[in-house]
Amino acid sequence: MTTLDAVSPATRAGAQIPRRLRLSQRYRWLFPWAVRAHRVRRHLQWLTSSNRWARARSVESLPQRAFKHGSLLMRELSEEEMVLQRNKVVNLRLAAARTDGVLIGPGETFSFNKVVGNCTRRRGYVEGMRLSNGEAVAGVGGGICQLANLLHWMVLHSPLTVVERSEHSFDPFPDKGRVLPWGVGCSIVYNYVDLVFRNDTEHTFQLRTWVGEHHLRGELRADGPIATSYHVEARAEEFVAVGEDVYRCNEIWRTTVDKRTGTTLADECVKKNCALVKYVPDESLVRRLPL
Repeated sequence: MTTLDAVSPATRAGAQIPRRLRLSQRYRWLFPWAVRAHRVRRHLQWLTSSNRWARARSVESLPQRAFKHGSLLMRELSEEEMVLQRNKVVNLRLAAARTDGVLIGPGETFSFNKVVGNCTRRRGYVEGMRLSNGEAVAGVGGGICQLANLLHWMVLHSPLTVVERSEHSFDPFPDKGRVLPWGVGCSIVYNYVDLVFRNDTEHTFQLRTWVGEHHLRGELRADGPIATSYHVEARAEEFVAVGEDVYRCNEIWRTTVDKRTGTTLADECVKKNCALVKYVPDESLVRRLPL
């Protein structure tokens, strides 16, 4: 067990170091049954939910660009992993075509899994790079989490409300070349690990997503000017060692600013993260806790 009094305020407040494995982690034969149960629950939720799901799309862009972002498609890895990355680009083209042009009207909710659907071979998806227990492995549809990451980052820079987002439980790679703060990524598993956000404003928003030559590109557009701007950053970053395990913890904060006056309207912690590190971090950055 950890001594929680020795853990940082960020960790104690919500990004707690796991005390024990889930039942399906301790007994791996239970995992497929847990997946089936989650999927049944999600389908029932879709059928019975009072949410108005975003379905409409437009090939014409809305007039105002609220935010844009691009993420690098390929990292320099081993040749075997490069094959998976090239396949990932194939998967991203298919998935980005599904989200491109989607309109989220006032009161509507966007679900990544509902819009993109199941990434199967029959629908053209191939074996790309995916994360499983913190390792990069081959899997059909691998790599679409990068699209969810891009959407989540754009939504964080807008007045849209994140309803559901599940992060990876592992930190698989060191920060070399990292552009976004650690801890803003998403995990996607059809159809129970999802990215869901809702439009609580009077504006209609639109997603534009496409694969460029070297980057996955995205724009969040709106039908009129947005009165606020947003700054997102990581705070309370630390590596915490418990026995032989090292965890990475931080908080993701978002500052909302009135564009007209420059006044700060809100400064809020939107997420607390804690993940098992799968690489060897700089020892000088690691704080060791008693068992």
